[in-house]
Parts: sequence; C-alpha cells; structure tokens
Amino acid sequence: MPSSPLIHLDAGQVRAARRLARQAGEPVVRLATTQTTVSVERATLRLAGLRGADHEGQPWVNHLVDAVRAQVGLQDGVTTPVFDALRRRAAPDLITLAQASASDSVTFTMPEGKAAQAAQRAARAAVAVGIRTIDRQRATRERLIRRHGDPAQTPWIYLIVATGDIDEDIPQAQAAARAGADVIAVIRSTGQSLLDYVPEGATHEGFAGTYATQENFRLMRAALDETSREVGRYIRLTNYASGLCMPEIAALAGLERLDMMLNDSMYGILFRDINPIRTFVDQRFSRQIHARAGIIINTGEDNYLTTADAVEAAHTVTVSQLLNEYFAKEAGLADWQLGLGHAFEINPAIPDSFRLELAHALLARTLFPDAPLKWMPPTKHMTGDVFRGYLLDGFFNLAGTLTGQGILLVGMMTEAVVTPFLSDRDLALQNVRYVLDAAGGLREDFHPPRNGVIQTRARAVLAEAVELLERITTDQGRAGAERGRADAAYPPLLAAIADGTFGLMKRPPDRGKGLDGVVLKADGYDNPATTLLETGATR
Repeated sequence: MPSSPLIHLDAGQVRAARRLARQAGEPVVRLATTQTTVSVERATLRLAGLRGADHEGQPWVNHLVDAVRAQVGLQDGVTTPVFDALRRRAAPDLITLAQASASDSVTFTMPEGKAAQAAQRAARAAVAVGIRTIDRQRATRERLIRRHGDPAQTPWIYLIVATGDIDEDIPQAQAAARAGADVIAVIRSTGQSLLDYVPEGATHEGFAGTYATQENFRLMRAALDETSREVGRYIRLTNYASGLCMPEIAALAGLERLDMMLNDSMYGILFRDINPIRTFVDQRFSRQIHARAGIIINTGEDNYLTTADAVEAAHTVTVSQLLNEYFAKEAGLADWQLGLGHAFEINPAIPDSFRLELAHALLARTLFPDAPLKWMPPTKHMTGDVFRGYLLDGFFNLAGTLTGQGILLVGMMTEAVVTPFLSDRDLALQNVRYVLDAAGGLREDFHPPRNGVIQTRARAVLAEAVELLERITTDQGRAGAERGRADAAYPPLLAAIADGTFGLMKRPPDRGKGLDGVVLKADGYDNPATTLLETGATR
C-alpha cells in the first residue's frame, strides 16, 4: 500500500462522505437488528453441528427450521425450542431430531423460566463448538502463511475456475496456482443464489459454475493446501456468500477455511431481486462470521458498471464502496478484510479513457488506503476480437499495478466468446506476469499533476458521491412521504434503492425474493451465534 496518497483529496469532503455513509447506513443496521431470517437460524444450527440431507437432497437443517417455524415460530430464535426438545429427550441428537421433524413426529414448544435458560445454555455450548472450529481454522491459515509465505508482490493475482464439476475444478485450480495465480475463485453455479437451501456433498453438475457446498469447500481447500506446499506460497480460496443462503455459506466457509468470500451489501438486491431487508439482515450476520474467521470480503461494485455507464455512474461506485465499508466495519471487519470492488469498464473509444480509469482507481486507492481493493477486468466492452481484448487486458493490468490495487482479477481475451480454456488462462497469466515484472515499480515514479485530468476527475467523482449521499440521507425519505409511497416508512437508503439509484435497478423494500423468510424478533429472542460473535467469546 502507498505510504502517501498519489492524489490529493479535500480532507473535509472525505470526512463528509464517511459521515453521510454512516448516516445512511445506521437506520438500516437498526432495522436489521430487529429481524431474523430463516437462513440466519439455519446457519446457527449448522454451527451447532447439523449436517446432511434427505434422499431428495433437502438439508436436514431446512426441515428442522421449517418445523419449528410452523409450530412455534422463529421470533424467539430456533435454538431455544430445538435444544428444549433435546433436553426433553425428543431425540438423542440434532440430526435425529431433524429427521423426526421431517415426518411430523416431534412437538416443539417454547419453554419458559428455568427450562428456557437450560435450553439456551445447551444451545450456546453446541454453537460454541462451531465457533471454536472457525477460530482454529483461522489459526491454521495464519500458521500456513508463516510456513509457505505470501505472494512476493501485490496485487494478488485472482483467477476463476468454473467447470461445474468439483473433480474437474481441482486440477484446473492447481494448474492455475502453478502458473502464478495467488487466489483461486470457484464460480458458483448459475442460479444457486436463488436457492433457499445449500446443496449437500460433492457436486458434478453445475451450470456455468460449481455448487457451493461444504464438501466442495473442503475438497478444494485440501487440494490448494497441497499446491501451497508445492509452490512455496499460500494459495487463497474464494467462493460466494451471497443470495438467499448468505449466512449459511459464510458459516460453512469459516468452518472449512476459505480465505475470501464475495459478499456485497446490495448485489443480491439489485441483480437477483432478493428482498432488501432479507439481504441486509443476512449480510450483517455473514459479515460477523467473516470477521471472526479472518476472511477477506470482495464487494460487487463492478456489477453496477455492466448496467450503467462507467463514467456517468462512477460516483455510485464510490457511494457503494463507502456504504460497504460502513456495513463491514459495523459488523466487525477490519480494513485489511475489505476487498472493495471497482472495475475497468469505461468505453475504450472515449478519448482519454485510460486516464479516466486511472482517476477512478486512484480515487478508490486514496479513499481506502488500507483496504485490499479488488480490481475487475473489462467485460462490457469486450467484442470478441481476442487481439483487441488481450491488449485491453494489458492496459487493465497496467492500471492495476500503477494504482496499487490489492487483488487483480485476471482478464480473459476470450471474454464474451467462450468459457476460457486452460490455454486462455495461461496466456492471460502471462499478460499479468509481464506487466507486473516490467512495470511493478512504476508507481514510485507516477505522480499525476495536482490540477491535471486525473486528479481533477477524481475530485469531481468524490464531489458527486457526496452530493448523492446527501440526497439519500435528506431528500429520499421526504420525497417518498410526499408521494405517499409505501417505502417512505423505511430507512432512506432503502427508498433510494427502490428509486433505482444503484445500477439502474428499482427494488422496493416490501417486495423481492425471500421476503417470506424474514421474521420480526420478539423481546425474548436468543441466538447464541450472534452473542458469541459480538462478544468475542468462545464458550
């Protein structure tokens, strides 16, 4: 990371941007803390050790949460009635209880007094086992990094594998690591974010990606540990904690020692039409898991630029980064865990497009000096001309090293043509390696003039971001109320999302997938996972 900023921003404006982001985010956090979701409750039972699925692939954790919800509701949390049933000897263990619940052969009640206290103590003890497993996995990562070492230079080289079959993903991931990749991202099967359950076991039939499952996580992590020993550096593993099962996948990632997770505060809302409240409740819990596990999150601001113009909408990327930073830190994440996203997506036909890309990248680097920013390659303007695409990726790689990005996703010259072959990935890695070797130290000599195009553009984007945050925090709720809109009763940020402020997608807070899985907490709500995560306790 740079010891001093490469561009000069108005310090008062930077403080105003963060103050406004906090002002926009705080009401959303307050709303999120009053709700739970079916996925939060399922994640808690997974931390308590519940695994497996029935013969049709439906997880036992889904059966158990659904049964408790149908009989007594989830407003008090799932663990109190579940562990009360175990104390009453309705079943000898969680999996047997879940199996009995699937056949409607167990009755759940909400205990009171000493019975409730005893059930909650038992629940906390069980969930604490999962939390301690996450702690051990974090310690193992730190030990392996000390043993094998980190990459010799930044940005870390981030490469995607996505065959749909975990058995094919593994050799491709290992080959990529041998060729120079530092981070392997296993792309998730198309549509998994909309499944309200996590598939079980190793999978071999994904679509444009491989299903995120605990077993797939375990298999890939073990394979990359072997390759880390071979290549002499720790290879990091990435997957996706997003969608309707965001909390559960975060928990599984912590249990199986993944190192990075895609985890954006608004991506599921905007691009998967998942209910905003469901998303914010789930992302807060998932980020608490990531904080405890030492996982770096990757946010998804690059997606805004696939639907909106990268110049006109540049300030919305900055606003989203500031909001993601606020939500992440509120959940306990540190600066080094904030892989805030942005992308090289300006139309290359625009005059000075490369200078504008540098301005946007330097703005992010200066605003978030201690965050490992995730720099995304061109996709929107890849035409199928592989020679032009290879050159454009070279410019992207140069911008990444010149501006001190932390995580560089390798661009493919066959983007928009075919799913890349291993040979395509090898050529792409050669492109990155050449640029980093030839120009890795160039940033020491790069000092854009204070009043030149780059610095002027960066300051203009920041000013637009502050203006947008001011509109969100002051005008949005009032405008909704004046129009008699239903979302006027919600925090102003949710009203802004409903208006299509980000990525041109309009997502009302009272609609969207997964809304039926949101539950208002009762005064007696208890969740031992949340308690352990927020207090830092281990028992």
